[in-house]
Amino acid sequence: MSIGALAEPFGLATHVLRHWEAMGLLAPARDAAGRRRYRTADLVRVAVILRAKEAGLSLDAIRALIDTADAAKRRSILSEEAEALRSRVAAAQASLELIECALACDQEDFTRCAHFQQVVDRVGTETAVRIPV
Repeated sequence: MSIGALAEPFGLATHVLRHWEAMGLLAPARDAAGRRRYRTADLVRVAVILRAKEAGLSLDAIRALIDTADAAKRRSILSEEAEALRSRVAAAQASLELIECALACDQEDFTRCAHFQQVVDRVGTETAVRIPV
């Protein structure tokens, strides 16, 4: 299939696939005229790349995963990515807690709310600034 035929089901611009090829994520076959020809395996590869990106992996990390046949190295990369994702999830959860606390506050100035200040302190444990009540 052509580059356009591969890009279309995923809603991608063809330049994205060219970029991924330049990064070593895709390696399409070429026809006699030098045009890219993608196979079914390339459809799967694009789906894997997109899902990995949705999970927060960088293109470099994705390439490292795709390039290695060493299970231990792959587990190491995935462990690092899992820890980074856990950190992002925790940060997002803390942010949501802060927003929900502010939403629940009935004071005119929610920043003066004692409960909100406690949540701010808990969310920003490393950079918390104690705010006098």
